[in-house]
Amino acid sequence: YEKGGFLRTKSIDLLDLTPECVNDLAAEILRSEPLITETRAEQVKQLVIRLQKKQTQQDHHRFCFCKELKAHILPLTNVAFDKSGSRFITGSYDRTCRVWDTASGTELHVLEGHRNVVYAIAFNNPYGDKIATGSFDKTCKLWCAETGKCFHTYRGHMAEIVCLTFNPQSTLVATGSMDSTAKLWDVASGEEVATLTGHTAEVLSLCFNTVGNQLVTGSFDHTVAIWDVASGRRVHTLIGHMGEISNVQFNWDCSFIVTGSMDKTCKLWETVSGKCVATLAGHKEEVLDVCFDLSGQLIATASADGTARVFSTATHQCLVTLEGHSGEISKICFSPQGTRVLTASSDKTARLWDAHSGVCLQVLEGHTDEIFSCVFNYEGDAIITGSKDNTCRIWY
Repeated sequence: YEKGGFLRTKSIDLLDLTPECVNDLAAEILRSEPLITETRAEQVKQLVIRLQKKQTQQDHHRFCFCKELKAHILPLTNVAFDKSGSRFITGSYDRTCRVWDTASGTELHVLEGHRNVVYAIAFNNPYGDKIATGSFDKTCKLWCAETGKCFHTYRGHMAEIVCLTFNPQSTLVATGSMDSTAKLWDVASGEEVATLTGHTAEVLSLCFNTVGNQLVTGSFDHTVAIWDVASGRRVHTLIGHMGEISNVQFNWDCSFIVTGSMDKTCKLWETVSGKCVATLAGHKEEVLDVCFDLSGQLIATASADGTARVFSTATHQCLVTLEGHSGEISKICFSPQGTRVLTASSDKTARLWDAHSGVCLQVLEGHTDEIFSCVFNYEGDAIITGSKDNTCRIWY
C-alpha cells in the first residue's frame, strides 16, 4: 500500500491456520484490517486458500547426501545458513570462519583475524549481507558477507564469547560471554550500546524476540533474564530451574519463552508476567536443546538420554517421544513448515522425524564422529550437519 508517497508492506500472521476456517478467517482479516477493502475480499480468500494448500502439502522429500566439506584443520564449532540457503558459514578452532556456496561447495571467503577459537557465528538474516563471529579471544567481529572484509571489532568482554545473535532489524548484535554479561553492539558505528549485568555465571544462550524490543538470556547460574533492549534494563528474572540453562527461545508472537536446563526439564514462561506456566518433564537426563516450531504451537526438546520429545504449547502435553538414537542428542530443530523434526546426536547420525506421528523418516549417516550441529535452510529443502570429524555435510 502507499503512504506518504512511499510503498509500504504490512504482514499479517496466521498462526492458527486450519483447513476449516477459510471464510471466517478472510472475514476476520477484512474486519480487523482497515487497509483491506471489500473489493479485495475474494483476493484475500484466495491467498488464504493458497497458504492452506502449502501447509497441507504432503512432504515426502527424502534428503540425499550431496557433499562433504573438509576445510578446517581443527574441529568445527558451529554452522549457520543465510536465509536463502545459498550460502552457509562454519566456525572453527583454527581461529577462522569460512563462507561457503551451498550448491557448489565452493569456499567463498576465509574470515581471518581472531586470535583464538571462533565459537559463535551468525548471518544477519533475513538480509544476509553481514556476518558476526564471537571468539574465545573475548572479541566479536562484524564482517561483510559479500567481500569478507572486517567492518568492526567489538572489544569489551572480559572472557570468551560463547553465543551471539543479530536483532531482527540488523541494527544490533547481542553477545553472551563467560564473564557473566551480555552486551549489545551497534552494527553501523561499531560502538558498545549496553552491558546487561545481573547473571552470576556464564551467559550461554540468548535470543531476541520477533519485534526486537526484548532479549532473553540463559545462564549457568540457573536463571533466565528478559531485558528491555532500548534501556538495557532487566524486565524479569525467570527463577525455577535447578540446573544450568542450555537454551532459551521466544515464540514467534513473543508471548512465551521456552527454556531447557541441565535439571532434565524444560519450562514455558509467559513473557509479560515472567511467570512459569508449565514444566515439561519426562527426560531422564539433561535437556541439551529446546525450540519452538515457527507457529509457536509446538515445542521440541533434545536430551542426553538419547530421546527427543514434542510438546504442545497450549496443553503442555507430550505429544510424541522420538526414540532411535543410541547417544545423547545435542541439537534439535523443526523444519520451517513444522512437519519435520531434525536431531543431531553423538551416535554420529542425524535423524529426520515426523513431528506429528513421531516416526523416524530418515537416518542421515556418514559422519565418523559425533554431530553437534544440524540446520535447515529457510525453504526446508536443504540440511547441513556439522561434526567433530571436522566435516560438514550438505543434504538435499
